[in-house]
Amino acid sequence: MTIVVLALSLSSCVSNKEILYFQDANQYNQTNVQYQENTIQPNDILAVTISAAIPEAAIPYNKNVNANAVNNSVDILKLQGYLVNPEGFIALPVLGKIKATQLTNSQLENQIVAQLENDGHLINPIVTVRLLNAKVTVLGEVQRPGTFSFTEQYISVPQALGYAGDLTINGKRDDILLIREVDATRKITHIDLTTTQWMDNPEYRLKPNDVLVVQPNRAKVKTAGYVGNVSTIVAIASVTLSAIILLTR
Repeated sequence: MTIVVLALSLSSCVSNKEILYFQDANQYNQTNVQYQENTIQPNDILAVTISAAIPEAAIPYNKNVNANAVNNSVDILKLQGYLVNPEGFIALPVLGKIKATQLTNSQLENQIVAQLENDGHLINPIVTVRLLNAKVTVLGEVQRPGTFSFTEQYISVPQALGYAGDLTINGKRDDILLIREVDATRKITHIDLTTTQWMDNPEYRLKPNDVLVVQPNRAKVKTAGYVGNVSTIVAIASVTLSAIILLTR
């Protein structure tokens, strides 16, 4: 019996403070939300559409896309999009190579409009730029780890974890790793989901290609390895007790 009790104690019960999200949420109520547009990165795939008052005049500046073939398929749109090369350029019809990295979508739109007007290509053109391959990767102690695509301009850390089915009971909520690569710089941040204090930080809203890693909590770590989970410990204890009883008869 003593061995069984000891085995159960090894499971190391997790307290509510380690499980509950946003425990100080009441203090964070009615706060202002600020949005910051993401910058374009190498390996992004962009949809660039150029239009003008006379539609025929803008045709040479756009890729020839078969509307019937596209049929609103995001995967096909990616194939028709403009891939940002490692040097940060895209190649547009007629205009040629244009620097895209370190610019937001809006800034790139304004740059293309200015080039079209200043070089005498089009009068009052309208340019729209959109990222087609935005994705985030969630690993570790979640229900469905993997890489998830999204079409919104902004998603938050809780939304990304929701795509992965939320943390398991063994996920460490107060130390989630956020791995981010922006403008050729890699940054690793530690996020505490048990508080709301980090919500005003830039890390609250994810950028395309961010990686979230949910670490196992101490209960999971203690039951990992040789011994395994509590049921395994109890089984070993039961066999040991049976052997002792047989040997002492």
